Amino acid sequence: MKNIVLFASGSGSNVENIVQYFKFNPKVTITAVLSNNKDAKVLERCNKLNIGALYFNRSSFYEKGLVRKILRTLSPDLIVLAGFLWRMPQELIQDFPDKIINIHPALLPKYGGKGMYGNHVHQAVKDNMETETGITIHFVNENYDEGAIIYQAKTRISPEDTVQAIANKVQALEYEYFPKIIEKLLNEG
Repeated sequence: MKNIVLFASGSGSNVENIVQYFKFNPKVTITAVLSNNKDAKVLERCNKLNIGALYFNRSSFYEKGLVRKILRTLSPDLIVLAGFLWRMPQELIQDFPDKIINIHPALLPKYGGKGMYGNHVHQAVKDNMETETGITIHFVNENYDEGAIIYQAKTRISPEDTVQAIANKVQALEYEYFPKIIEKLLNEG
């Protein structure tokens, strides 16, 4: 049995997609979803999906080590950041080497770093008149979006594409590839 812990800060559409993907896989369990946003829609989604969810604050994450204690207890095979906006503490990266992954809505190393998430990324891609964008799934290190790249998928974009159209194309790639890459990593581990 492989255990996954998901982290999310927002709506949780990727969380729901991952939960649905593994729903009938007896070898994989979504142990918990952790969120740093008490108003995040992901918490509502988890309630509907019958997945245990927990909200934590900045102090619990960075200072008191409560999230670290929870993760040690849960002993996940993989920690998946699915729209999680805070940088992971060094202690967690050390506790779970090569077991924390993130998905980024652009082709890293372009359009990564602090503040580069969601529509901020898509607007930057549009403003720079890129002809393609995509997703990057990568290991997490101490810097935003700088961990080793595991997988990238691309999509063509045109100058006529709105920020929302770009977001939709990227989200389609996320839904298609993120669960498959998670499964591949679990099978290799």
